[in-house]
Amino acid sequence: MSDIWLIRHGETEWSRVGRHTGRTDIPLTADGMANAESLAPEVGAIHPGLILCSPMQRARDTARAAGLVPDDITDDLCEWDYGAWEGLTTAEIRVLLGDPDWLVWDHPVPAGETPGEQLPDVGRRVDRVIERCLPVLDSGRDCVLVAHAHVLRILTARWLGLTPIDGRLFALGPARLSALGSEHEHHVITCWNAGSAQRP
Repeated sequence: MSDIWLIRHGETEWSRVGRHTGRTDIPLTADGMANAESLAPEVGAIHPGLILCSPMQRARDTARAAGLVPDDITDDLCEWDYGAWEGLTTAEIRVLLGDPDWLVWDHPVPAGETPGEQLPDVGRRVDRVIERCLPVLDSGRDCVLVAHAHVLRILTARWLGLTPIDGRLFALGPARLSALGSEHEHHVITCWNAGSAQRP
């Protein structure tokens, strides 16, 4: 059975404190790099037919540290464009809006220094990634995707036949290894948040 292996990038200064990091291209911390390197033994046991990676530095450095050479760098694996919320934490946005229940999953994303991106648009991007993976999986080979928390959570929801907003159900820690596969013709999660000892 073939799987789509998911790797979220290692820790950055922004991810460590919960700042929304979409299109800001910041590097891994030293801990983030070490955690990415710790994935190498597990990743070395995978023999993928396709490796796709986000173009952001934090994802490319994670792939390299884990011993992966991407077949393609694709914008479809970029993190959600958070627009006006870029660089802010959920707590800061709740104060700014006067809404103690705000979550990025529930509300439109306004433009900021970047245009911002709505959840259905991210869903369409990850659907294209899944379509690229399907022929490889059908050939009996695995795929590896190196990207970001929200985009991989949304991809997981779509793999399971759920709506993009259901990505909120799948917490994903930095420098973690997860896998999506099939059981009796049904798409399932076969592994989640494995690898690093770091908590989500």
